[in-house]
Amino acid sequence: MTTTEALWKQVKKQIDKADENSLRRVNAILEIDQQNNEWWNDKVFIKELDRRHEALESGEDKGVTIDQFKASLEKHKNKKHAK
Repeated sequence: MTTTEALWKQVKKQIDKADENSLRRVNAILEIDQQNNEWWNDKVFIKELDRRHEALESGEDKGVTIDQFKASLEKHKNKKHAK
């Protein structure tokens, strides 16, 4: 099995069990890819990234540590699998 085939198989398994929100995110990514848009050329997106960066730098947004982020992901993962 080639790397592409293995990747396709793994992605398909994930999509088959994905919830609606995950499917919407994947679809958005694929639509962007099909339009051949490059995020760094999207002025609205760049403006939002700049706004968030400034909020972090100024302390307005405290952000989260990597450990807090991992804990949040684990919590949501466990919540999803508990259904």
